Amino acid sequence: MMFKSTFSRRQWIQTTAALTGIGSFVGQAAQAQTPSAQQAALPTGVASALSGPDRTAQLLEVAKKEGTLTVYSSMPQDDMAALAADFEKRYGIKVKIWRAGSEKLLQRVVLEARSNRFEMDVADTNGPEMEAMHREHLLQVCKSPFLSDLIPQAILPHREWIATRLNIFTCAYNTKALKKEELPKTYADLLDPKWKGKIAVEADDNDWLAGTVTKMGYDKGVALFKEIAAKNAVTVRKGHTLLANLVASGEVPLALTLYNYKVEQMKNAGAPIDWFALDPTIARPNGVAVSKNAPHPYAAVLFQDFMLSLGQGILGKRDFIPTSTKVTSSLNKMPLTFADPKATLDDNQKWTHLYEEIFSHKGT
Repeated sequence: MMFKSTFSRRQWIQTTAALTGIGSFVGQAAQAQTPSAQQAALPTGVASALSGPDRTAQLLEVAKKEGTLTVYSSMPQDDMAALAADFEKRYGIKVKIWRAGSEKLLQRVVLEARSNRFEMDVADTNGPEMEAMHREHLLQVCKSPFLSDLIPQAILPHREWIATRLNIFTCAYNTKALKKEELPKTYADLLDPKWKGKIAVEADDNDWLAGTVTKMGYDKGVALFKEIAAKNAVTVRKGHTLLANLVASGEVPLALTLYNYKVEQMKNAGAPIDWFALDPTIARPNGVAVSKNAPHPYAAVLFQDFMLSLGQGILGKRDFIPTSTKVTSSLNKMPLTFADPKATLDDNQKWTHLYEEIFSHKGT
């Protein structure tokens, strides 16, 4: 079943953040109809084995009987497909993927919970949407032994979702249209008239703006971006993939808010595009979580463990920035300012209004 809505990502984050009653309703409905996934995944008598060296074998024994699991993901299709294929080959468990943007993913999860339909086993998406699901009591606590391998910023205090990778906001430019020596060294350099009509941002990157102007100093940062937008006509494009393709085609010479992993993938495929970082550089955590009412809880927990361990190496090879300290990445060798998913959710309306005020956009 597909759900249709004209809500934007921002509206859905705002809606789920405000609907405090849904969480208790969903929790009561789940308890009445379906045992919690955590209880199912860690039954009495097996919990101790699952915390030891036999954890994977114990999970796999029952996961094979479940036979399948369903992942709701906003990761690019080819990247999630690569992870799923490795998991299937390794464990013999079929992975069904439902892929959509983070806003539609959140929408579907909330609507399914309202109607007491629980099809999702695992969620894989952006931090703010994950945090919204946590607040609606739709996720279960992660007790994976692989948490100790991750950077501290990957682990939220509630541990109901865990960051598997970082989306680092960087600038990207068309290498045929611009030379490296011409690139700005600071955001203030974008006040130069030579950038008029050449700059674009993505339509929904208010968390980038929040982290950037907060680090700069709110008044100073807001004034700077308002002046840049007013003087040099910053355009707004809907979708990071679209914006990256427009940079690669040369239609947009310079983008301020693209994920460096995506630019790296395109560059390695031969596209005339590259990225560079300006200070401050904002990193948004993206994560994985097991549904509180997962239909296939053993397979779901096994997949979460996989994403936090073996999957980290796969992400690294595909130019993502993994959160595991055991996987090195050349893409995060810079000082990072981490976006706080909780703060993004709490202050979303404030930053959304400011983003629209500065860039005066409706999205194209």
